[in-house]
Amino acid sequence: MAADSRTEDYPHEIDDQLTGFDSSVSSVKSMLDKLMSMPRNELLQKLDPLDQAKLDLMSAYTLNSLFWMYLVTQGVNPREHGIKQELERIRTYMNKVKEITDKRKAGRLDKGAAARFVRNALYEPNEKDPRKKAAAKKAADTTPDTTQSKRSKQS
Repeated sequence: MAADSRTEDYPHEIDDQLTGFDSSVSSVKSMLDKLMSMPRNELLQKLDPLDQAKLDLMSAYTLNSLFWMYLVTQGVNPREHGIKQELERIRTYMNKVKEITDKRKAGRLDKGAAARFVRNALYEPNEKDPRKKAAAKKAADTTPDTTQSKRSKQS
């Protein structure tokens, strides 16, 4: 009976949206409970500076987003409120942290290895030295003969 009175309070068309909203709020609450269960100083000591910055930015963005939602529920247009500029400021810092993280993940170029790779890939034998040319020609001529002589011995 209580469920019937609850469904009469709002239109049935938004039932799926309200269910999704309720699960989202529950998810946010569980994440906040995990963060709040450990003292902040202890949590920050376990993290490196980049992760500390990520945590601080995530916390600030979450609180400001919740305030944005609060303003909407109170009938205030958050786009005309100072919270919009604050969220944009936090987003710029989040992008800066992301750039730093991407730079860490980017591959480093070993200039020496790259130079050796290019040099060897573009290697052409020096045709001007007659001894090297003759040795290369002799090696090319003897290679087929040795395989043929091995075949004739096996027969």
